[in-house]
Amino acid sequence: MSLIQVTNLTFAYDGSYDPIFEKASFQLDTDWKLGFTGRNGRGKTTFLRLLLGELDYAGQISADVEFDYFPFPVDQPSDQTLDVIDRLVPDYAFWELKRELTLLRVDEDALYRPFETLSSGEQTKVLLAALFLKDNRFLLIDEPTNHLDAEGRQLVSDYLRSKKGFILVSHDRAFLDNCIDHVLSIQKNKIDVQKGSFSSWWENKQREDQFELGENEKLQKEIKRLTDASRRTREWSHAVEKSKNGTTNSGSKLDKGYVGHKAAKMMKRSLTAERRRQSSADEKAKLLKNVESADSLSLSQLSYHRDRLVEAVDLSIRYGGQAVCSGVRFDIGQGDRAAITGRNGSGKSSLLRLVCGEPVPHEGALRIGSQLKISYVSQDTSRLQGDLTSYARSWGIDESLFKAILRKLDFARTQFDKDISSYSGGQKKKVLIARSLCEPAHLHVWDEPLNFIDVISRMQIEELLLEHEPTLLFVEHDREFSRAVATKTIEL
Repeated sequence: MSLIQVTNLTFAYDGSYDPIFEKASFQLDTDWKLGFTGRNGRGKTTFLRLLLGELDYAGQISADVEFDYFPFPVDQPSDQTLDVIDRLVPDYAFWELKRELTLLRVDEDALYRPFETLSSGEQTKVLLAALFLKDNRFLLIDEPTNHLDAEGRQLVSDYLRSKKGFILVSHDRAFLDNCIDHVLSIQKNKIDVQKGSFSSWWENKQREDQFELGENEKLQKEIKRLTDASRRTREWSHAVEKSKNGTTNSGSKLDKGYVGHKAAKMMKRSLTAERRRQSSADEKAKLLKNVESADSLSLSQLSYHRDRLVEAVDLSIRYGGQAVCSGVRFDIGQGDRAAITGRNGSGKSSLLRLVCGEPVPHEGALRIGSQLKISYVSQDTSRLQGDLTSYARSWGIDESLFKAILRKLDFARTQFDKDISSYSGGQKKKVLIARSLCEPAHLHVWDEPLNFIDVISRMQIEELLLEHEPTLLFVEHDREFSRAVATKTIEL
C-alpha cells in the first residue's frame, strides 16, 4: 500500500481562461478500486493524462507506483495476440496469463490469432488481462465498457472486483456498483473522494444538494426580508431628517437635536440590517457551487396514422453470406420502447440500419410503415465537425431549441463556438441526441446512445423517455437504463 498525493493541482489548456483544476488537493490509496465520475468535459481524461505526465501543470503529484492507461493503441495489430502481449509485458509467467484469460472467459486459441481479428470485446479483455500481469502498477482504465455487450460488461465488472489498484472511468451505474470501493468525483468546484459504491455516493450527493438548496431558499427569504427592512428604515430616516426644519402642528419649532438623534438612530438600524443582509448574501454565495443542475428535457414526437409502425417476420441478417441472426420476429407499435439485446456481432446495429432504410443483406420480411419519419442516432461520432450553428442548419433543425437542449445537458455556452471535432466523446454523443430530439419523427432509432455520456445526463434522458413515452427502438448495454426504459425486448 502507498499513496498518490495530489497537492494544489492547477491546470488549464492553452488559450482557455477557465482552469479545469485549481489548487485541488487530495490523496488516493493505491489499493483502492476507484470509480471516477463527473459530467462530460469536467476533466476526467485530462486528470488521467496528468497522472501519466503527458501535460504540464502547476502543483504536485507524487506517487511510488507507475501508471498504465487503458485503452492504448496496438502498434502492429496484424501480429499474433501473444506477440502483442509479449511486447507489452516482457516478463511474465504464461500460466499467469492463462489464469487471467480464464477469469475473463477468453479461449486460449485467441492468443494464436492476429490481434486485429479478435472482436472488440475480446481485445478489451486481452489487453486488461495483460495490464494486470504487471507489478507495481496503478491502472487508469478509461471507459472499458463501450465495446462490451451486457454479458461482457458483467464479466469484466466481476473481474475488476477481484482486483485492486485502479481508477475506473465508467458511466454505467450497475458496472461501477459491482466492482468499486471508493468514488473519485469531479464536481463543479471541487474534487471529492468518498468510500463506498457509486449508489452510496449518489445518495450522499443528493442529500448534500438538497441541503444546499434548502439553505439557499431560506437565505433568499432572509435577504429579501432584510432588504425590505433596510429600505423602509432608510426611507423613515430620510423623512425624519427632512422634518428638522419644519414646525409642529401647533406652530412651535421642532427640537432639531432630538429629531437628528432619532434620524441617526434609524439610519444605524438601517446599516445594521444592511450588514446582516450582506452577511446572508455572502453565506448564500458559498452554496450551490456543486449542485448539479438536471433540468427536464422535452420531446414532441409526431403521431402516426397507424398503430403498427414496423414489423419483422422470419428476418435473417447476413455477413459475407453467413447469417448472424435468423428467425427474428417483432413488431413496433405506437408507444413501444423496444430494446434489442444480443451478444456482440449478433446483428443489433445492422438491424437498426435496416429499419432506417440502409442496404443491409437480409432475408425474410421487414415491413416499414409508409411515409414513416425516423430519427436515427448512430454509434459513430467520428465525422462530426464544424460549429453547432452550421450543424443545426445542415440538419434543418431549430438552432435555439438545439442549443437549449445542450445547455440542459450541461454544455457551457463557451462550447458553442468551438469545433465539434474538439468535443469529448460524451459531448459529441449529446450533440447527436439533442439533434434527434429536435427532429420531427414518428420513430426514434438509437444505437448505443449512452456511450461516453455521464451518469446525470443518462438519468435526464431516462426521465425524458419515461415522461413523454415516445416510440423508440434502441440498443443499449446500460442495464439500469434498459430496465427502466424498455417496454419490450427483442432478443437476437
